[in-house]
Amino acid sequence: MVTPAAHREAAAYLQSTHEMSQRRACRVLGLDRTSVRYQASRPDDAELRDRLKVLACERRRFGYRRLHVLLRREGRAVNRKRVQRLYREEKLTVRRRGGRKRAMGTRRPIEVALAANQRWSLDFVSDQMTDGRRFRILTVIDNCTRERLSLGVAASICGLRVARELDAIIRWRGRPKTMVSDNGTELTSNAILTWADQTKVGWHYIAPGKPQQNGHNESFNGRLRDELLNETLFRSLHHARGVLEDWRRDYNEQRPHSKLGWLTPRAYADALCGKAGGIAALRHGSAPPPLATHHQQGSDHRRTLVTTG
Repeated sequence: MVTPAAHREAAAYLQSTHEMSQRRACRVLGLDRTSVRYQASRPDDAELRDRLKVLACERRRFGYRRLHVLLRREGRAVNRKRVQRLYREEKLTVRRRGGRKRAMGTRRPIEVALAANQRWSLDFVSDQMTDGRRFRILTVIDNCTRERLSLGVAASICGLRVARELDAIIRWRGRPKTMVSDNGTELTSNAILTWADQTKVGWHYIAPGKPQQNGHNESFNGRLRDELLNETLFRSLHHARGVLEDWRRDYNEQRPHSKLGWLTPRAYADALCGKAGGIAALRHGSAPPPLATHHQQGSDHRRTLVTTG
């Protein structure tokens, strides 16, 4: 026992288990009674935490020292060590940059998707045809309902092609609140930054080298490769588009999903939105949350899509 908290716990144990008085328990343990009677008087940090997070979002590359200076400028009599403690507890630490410029998302943990169209994620998968030519597949999924919204196929997919594909999905599905992706060059291009700014869709980039932060799409890509790509020989792009579209519909409408209680993604989406509402309910954001809800870990209400460098 080396900390005051451990000493207080030991004294409380002696008092409750062996019915000792506080004086005798402190004498047995060699403690000062003032340390056992101490009650923490730390003030409530809720307002300071909120202001610190706002400043961290506005000044994305500032550490706790500069943020402490800004707080003092606002007239807040706050200690630097206190700011450092809150800074670490809120996980606002600035990551060191790599070699190239990247578009960065919010520094706060992304919130759990509780409704359809709350968060989409996208990624790329590559394969080749029988003549050796390679092609790429753009996978777009809804993180809440697990529906596969698109499997775009092309010899090469640039940022403009990604934007056109997303526009086509939005026309029949509705606009998402947030998009999640890695830091690939197609997804950090000026075309995507412009598209996100025009459509007012928040874009969250996962940390470099952390594919588990886009786990829904990574899991789906593994299923796609295991169940279809490794089992099929593609003769042409036209053939690949037809096969992938048939498989996407089967995945959404026929294939039971273990994480959805063995419902299909389409049946789960209908359960969220109401069968009568259908896609119209998705468009207006009226889907109720699932029964097993989670605590929100962050918020993307503010515009977080900015270029850095």
